[in-house]
Amino acid sequence: MMCSLESLKLDLKELKEENTTLTFDLDDCFFEALDSAEVKRGSLHVSVSIRKATGFFEFLFQTAGTVIISCDRCLDDMEQSVETDNRLVVKLGSTYSEEDDIIVVPEDEGILDMAWIIYEFVALAIPIRHVHAPGKCNPAMTQALEELSADRSSDEESNQETDPRWDKLKNLKI
Repeated sequence: MMCSLESLKLDLKELKEENTTLTFDLDDCFFEALDSAEVKRGSLHVSVSIRKATGFFEFLFQTAGTVIISCDRCLDDMEQSVETDNRLVVKLGSTYSEEDDIIVVPEDEGILDMAWIIYEFVALAIPIRHVHAPGKCNPAMTQALEELSADRSSDEESNQETDPRWDKLKNLKI
């Protein structure tokens, strides 16, 4: 089942009010439609406040919820809570461009697709290192990691004993 992201496309020319607020509840369908690599599932509530000013639109995104990502340690799925507030300025211009927190949308179209913008804000809110709480990782994978790291450290020790040149260099550190 493919879901549509059409509701996240906003026609800037149709915004008549000075202030507009939109809310979206995004689920697994949103992430599947984007076909992203990092986040495959989740549940998010997004509130977008739009202030129409002379020559530009100011967007304030408030996003809260959870996403399902892979644990860096055991590779099993884990739930990661996400909460982020982001600001974006959108202008109408001749061609589409992105620079810092300013997006220029072609004036003849006037359509801003917020799907990837929301996804990128969420992806940036995910910590660089994501691991399960202590004791929650897959036990079989944890055991395999411990065995492999023990093997590697014993290999390194045996390599140091076989090459006497390293011992001579160690004496220079004093």
